[in-house]
Amino acid sequence: MKISGAQILFKALAMEGVEVIFGYPGGAVIGIYDEMTRQNIRHILVRHEQGAIHAADGYARASGKVGVCLATSGPGATNTVTGIANAYLDSIPVVILTGQVPTALIGTDAFQEVDITGITRPCTKHNFLVRNVSDVGRITRDAFAIARSGRPGPVLIDLPKDIMQMELEEADVNFNGEYNCEEEPVDRSQINRAVEMIREARKPVIFSGGGVVMGGASAELRELARITGAPVTSSLMGLGAFNASSPLWMGMPGMHGTYCANMAFSHCDLIIGVGVRFDDRVTSKVDLFAPNARIIHIDIDPVSIDKIIKTSLAIVAGAKSALSAINAELAEYSPSSHVSIWQEQVLKWKREKPLSYKKSEAIKPQFVVEKLYEVSRGEAIIATEVGQNQMWGAQFYHYKKPNTFITSGGLGTMGFGLPAAIGAQVARPDAIVVDLAGDGSIQMNIQELATAVQNNIPVKIAILNNNFLGMVRQWQEIFYQKRYSHTDLLGNPDFVKIAEAYGAKGLRASKVEEVEMIIKEAFATEGVVVMEFIVDREEGVYPMVKPGSPLTDMDLGPMAPEEDSRAEIGDDPSTRSFN
Repeated sequence: MKISGAQILFKALAMEGVEVIFGYPGGAVIGIYDEMTRQNIRHILVRHEQGAIHAADGYARASGKVGVCLATSGPGATNTVTGIANAYLDSIPVVILTGQVPTALIGTDAFQEVDITGITRPCTKHNFLVRNVSDVGRITRDAFAIARSGRPGPVLIDLPKDIMQMELEEADVNFNGEYNCEEEPVDRSQINRAVEMIREARKPVIFSGGGVVMGGASAELRELARITGAPVTSSLMGLGAFNASSPLWMGMPGMHGTYCANMAFSHCDLIIGVGVRFDDRVTSKVDLFAPNARIIHIDIDPVSIDKIIKTSLAIVAGAKSALSAINAELAEYSPSSHVSIWQEQVLKWKREKPLSYKKSEAIKPQFVVEKLYEVSRGEAIIATEVGQNQMWGAQFYHYKKPNTFITSGGLGTMGFGLPAAIGAQVARPDAIVVDLAGDGSIQMNIQELATAVQNNIPVKIAILNNNFLGMVRQWQEIFYQKRYSHTDLLGNPDFVKIAEAYGAKGLRASKVEEVEMIIKEAFATEGVVVMEFIVDREEGVYPMVKPGSPLTDMDLGPMAPEEDSRAEIGDDPSTRSFN
C-alpha cells in the first residue's frame, strides 16, 4: 500500500498529538488541504497568514503545547515571518508548515517562489526544506522535538508541492526522529554553590522569567520563595508564574516596573534569576544594575548567560530541574532575621509608592484594567496588543497562574493580541479570554474578527481608545516637547459598527460609570464581543525609567492622592503583611 507525502505529514502530526492547525490555503499547499478533508484534525481558517502564526503562538502559550500553522508559498510564507520572529524572541514552540514550488522549479524564480528557509534562518530555532518524500515523517517528528526541547522556539518545514503528491510504500516510511531532546543532568556542584549563596544572602531577590512559565516550573518557583522568604519579581514574560496576591510579590521591574521591584534590585545582595534574559527593558543602565548583588543565573540556554549581565554563578539547566534540586537542598533552611528585616523594607517600599493614577471625569485606562480584573476575579486569560495597553495590562491586572498573560515581549509586535487571543481561546475553551488592545494596534489584524466569529471562538476584545499611537505619543511628549508627529489617530473608524459588521457584539463606554456595566455584559454574552472604552487621550504609563538611567531614577508620573491609590497586590488584606 502506497502513501502520499501529505498523508505521511498528517500521520506524523497525529503522532505528535496535534489537534488544531491555523492556516490559509494556496496553490502550493492545495494537496495538503485536499488530504485534510480526510483527516481528523481541526483547521481554523484565518484571514491573514500573520494571524495564523500569532494564533498558533497564543495556542502554545496558553496550552504549553506546540502550536502549528500552515501557509502557502511566496507571500503566504513571507506573511508569517513577523510572527516567527515574535515566537523566536519569546521562546515559543511553534511549527510552521509552508508550501513551496515543486522541487524542479526551486531556484528558477517560479511563480510564488521565495527562499523561506533562507529568509527565516535568523529567526527560527531550525528549519527544513524537504527534498525527498521519504524524509517527511522523520523531519516532522524532529521539528516538534526541536521546537519543544531546550529553549523552545519556532521551527519551519518547507514542503515542495510535488513532495506532498509523491507516493511511497507505507512500509518504507520512517517516523523516527533523529533529534535527541533529553535535558542534561543538573551539575550538583553548581546546585551546592547556589544553596551556599542563598544561605549567605541577607537581601535576596528572586527574578523569574518566561523560562519558568514555559518550563512548567511555577510550583517550584513558589516553593523557593516560601523556603527562602525572598521577595519575587518577574519579567514581562514571566508574569503569572508567581501569584500576584502573595505578600512576597513586588510586581514587574524595569522601564515601567514598580517602585518596589526597582528599589529591591538596586539594594539587594543576591539575585536568583530563573529563566530570564536580563534584557535592556529590565536592566536599563547595565553598569549600575544591582550594584551590590551577586547573581545566580539559571537558564537552559547557555547563550543567554553573561550576554548582558555578568553572573556570579551560572547554572545551565531547565528551570524545573534546577529549582527542584535547590529546593531539596534547602528543605531544612530557615531564613535569618536579616531576611525578615529585608522583607519589611520591601513591604515599606510597596506601601510608600504603589502603582497609582489620578482619577478624573475621563475614563482612565488603568481603571478599565482594574475592572477587568475585578469582574473576572483574576481568572481570565489576558492577551495584549503592544504599547501602553500592554504595560497597563502588566501593571494593573494581577496574575495568579502561569500561562494566563499572553503578550509579545521581545519583538513588541502590534497586531499580536487578537489572533493570539483566538489561539488561547482554542486552547482553553472554558476560559474567559480577553484581548487588551489599543486603537492603533487592533487595526493591524482586525480582520481576524471574522476568524473568531465564524469559528465560534468567543474572545472578548477591550479597546482602550485614546485616538493616539499612545506609547509613541508618550515618548514624543517626554523627549520631543510634545511634537506629535503622525501619532494622532482621530480618524479612527467606529469600532462598534466594525464589530457588528463582522457579526460580533459591539459595546462602548464613554463615561466612568459605564465601564463595569459593559465588562459584565461582555462577559455574560456568548460569542465575540468588542468593548470600546473612550479613555483619557494623554494618559501615560508610569513609573518610567528613561533609557540609560539607573533603575533608582524613576519618573513616577502624576501620583494619585492617597485616597485614590489602589494596592498593587490585590484586595486581600492578608497580602499586606508577611506574617
